[in-house]
Amino acid sequence: MNTLAVTVIVSTYNSEEWLRKVLEGYKHQTYENYEVLIADDGSRETTKKLIEDFQKDYPVVLRHIWHEDKGYRRQRILNKAIMDAKNDYILFTDGDCIPRKDFVEVHVKFAEKGYFLSGGYCKLPMKTSEAISSEDIKNENCFDVNWLKQHDALGKKQQLKLKAGETLAKVLDVVTPTGATFNNCNSSAWKDDLIAINGYDERMQYGGPDRELGERLINYGIKTKQIRYKAICLHLDHARGYKTKESLDRNLKIRKDVKANNTKWTDYGIVQN
Repeated sequence: MNTLAVTVIVSTYNSEEWLRKVLEGYKHQTYENYEVLIADDGSRETTKKLIEDFQKDYPVVLRHIWHEDKGYRRQRILNKAIMDAKNDYILFTDGDCIPRKDFVEVHVKFAEKGYFLSGGYCKLPMKTSEAISSEDIKNENCFDVNWLKQHDALGKKQQLKLKAGETLAKVLDVVTPTGATFNNCNSSAWKDDLIAINGYDERMQYGGPDRELGERLINYGIKTKQIRYKAICLHLDHARGYKTKESLDRNLKIRKDVKANNTKWTDYGIVQN
């Protein structure tokens, strides 16, 4: 029996309604040996209050790290979370992604030294995102295709992910043309490997910082495993006010340099000169 201890890092910023649903999801996992660490990029007091309410009777350790809101500094708080993680294995996700009950268990099952795991998500429209209650998460209604379709349209790809059993998911993860990249909503890696490349590049804004981290892990010699159809989470809809052309262009340049120079270490990460 696998007893790997996991730290689930959930990034959030001023999104209590969605974070509530996500924390509900981590209350009902089939795997037990994990902690949940909220990496908070400067949310208001109501987020802190929400987490404190959950902490009163949460089934696993639930912790909250926060820094002051000085604009988009997600990568900085994630680096703090990496160093603060109590366990050797780290699962990264977002405060808008509800995990299916086997989510942590799947990551543990496929965790292997020398690899990071790459998952995806099922994108939901706003109407469905709002309709999901705590009860729907507990009894897994929200992972049922027919239930979701009663609330709004659901894409064919999303339906396939949710309906795929173990055998089909295995096949689909082999044949999918999507690369096994490091994704913010559903990826996991060894803490030692993340520290070896100096974590996230804090120059990066919205649009690709997780991919860039994964690209440096690969340059460092870490291989990838695709678990897109095995590890399922629901992505709740939201606006992206922090997405700008400038940040996307700057991020692309950093990633281009990483590829061209086979960069493993960033000077703008956990340790900074």
